[in-house]
Amino acid sequence: MSGLSETERVGFKMILSSMTEADLLSLSDTVTNKMIVVENMTEAMETILSFSKNAEELLRRRKVHRDLIFRYLAKEGVMMPPSSEKHQLVRRTLELWSSVTVDETKQHQPETSDSNDINSKVGFDPLTLGQQFCQWFFQILNSQNPSLSQQPQEWGPQHFWPDVKLRLLSRATTEQMEEFLGAELVSLRLLALTSAERLLFSPNLDLNGLRALASPHGLVLVGVAGTIHREQTCLGIFEQIFGLIRSPLNENSWKIKFVNLKIRGQDAIGGTDLAAPALNYNSSELQLLCS
Repeated sequence: MSGLSETERVGFKMILSSMTEADLLSLSDTVTNKMIVVENMTEAMETILSFSKNAEELLRRRKVHRDLIFRYLAKEGVMMPPSSEKHQLVRRTLELWSSVTVDETKQHQPETSDSNDINSKVGFDPLTLGQQFCQWFFQILNSQNPSLSQQPQEWGPQHFWPDVKLRLLSRATTEQMEEFLGAELVSLRLLALTSAERLLFSPNLDLNGLRALASPHGLVLVGVAGTIHREQTCLGIFEQIFGLIRSPLNENSWKIKFVNLKIRGQDAIGGTDLAAPALNYNSSELQLLCS
């Protein structure tokens, strides 16, 4: 009997499908001690999933190369420093799966073709909504970056309210403030960060990097911190606050009402640890944005 959860099985199918046929068949032999002969890649994959004791053991197998895990995390919107070692990628993957599995135990979430649908079965827990929203948002934004060499996901003004406002504060050697109003302009400016400037956003979705709260009027505030990368280099950290309002036409769909994005380059940070930056906004400061 497999010791893998449904979330882990889905994740492993994505990772294993990127392997060469020779590596996959070899891995099947290793996992089963050559007791089961498989005819093709599909059988090999099912056999590996069925006979693996747990997710960590399978991730640590020699044939599950570091690059496969790195690319899987990137596709899931989890950007790790390119210099990360395999054991760090394994740990981050297990954290990702366990956070999803916790939600599954409350209630299984069916897949939806429209990523912008934050499933209403979440019940109304702002933090769960915040985590799901951030995973969705940064996954599609990062997918626009040509250096990832992946198919860009659907991005555009449809994810924003028509009167959305973006405030972008960047601080490196000098400080620069930009403001944009309207779904088209806000969408294009955010898109330029990844498609033209080739930035990659790695949000810290742990409790010290993410906060969320709901106002009585239906506005949900989500604050998240993380690191920004370009190719092999970590450029600095960011803090981003989203204001979300549920679409009246679709109960499951939330659109972005405003975005405050603060970017600080390495020079402006000093000796700050960049591993998993914490969000500096506290709940009372977020509350002020609700009013």
